[in-house]
Amino acid sequence: MLEIKDLYVSYGMMEVLHGISLTVEDHELVSVIGPNGAGKSTLIKTIMGIVQPKQGSILYDGVDILKLPSYKRAAMGIGYVPEGRRVFGRMSVEENLKMGAYSVADKAKIRSGIERVYSIFPRLGERANQLAGTMSGGEQQMLAIGRALMLEPKMLLIDEVSMGLMPIMVNTCFQVIKELNENGITILVVEQNANKALKAAQRGYVLETGDIVLSGTTEELRSNDMVRNAYLG
Repeated sequence: MLEIKDLYVSYGMMEVLHGISLTVEDHELVSVIGPNGAGKSTLIKTIMGIVQPKQGSILYDGVDILKLPSYKRAAMGIGYVPEGRRVFGRMSVEENLKMGAYSVADKAKIRSGIERVYSIFPRLGERANQLAGTMSGGEQQMLAIGRALMLEPKMLLIDEVSMGLMPIMVNTCFQVIKELNENGITILVVEQNANKALKAAQRGYVLETGDIVLSGTTEELRSNDMVRNAYLG
């Protein structure tokens, strides 16, 4: 479903990604782990079209999307859950979800999408009229995932889902991510919490200072001495 080849990305004179390549197959859950500053968020933003690369190719469902704007990538079925949640704090939970369906004209379809999100995250249904900015970090993370689901994506890009969350909320979010994948959504998650990411995914990549230094099944990565020593304690 996703094929990245020789991707180079820079911020000004500083090169952040150094010709990386990776693939995500249809219905896979793939994790990219690595330390803070490795380039994980840059990778996700580049796939989504928020950051433009110097060179390389990004194929989604066999189509080159490198020059497409973000909204067209979203229309093709790519959902995005940004680092730090980025919910609309002065809008209610339900208004945030409606923003996720910004391009859907059918009100009945929007309503069914909202009800689907509430079935996945009952807590959001209980807080439908609450301002998103007054919610806990874990509730905001649920909302960010729910908002991304409103366009019924074929693929989800998830950036640092565990950041700033209590352990119980981290577990809840990763359980939902696994269930979404089991229900047919292809997922690429970049994550500092290597233990959780590798337990959830089928395959993984290790990204360090802009280079992919290891890849394999999550079982292979979890048993690798370098990964165990550097990321799993």
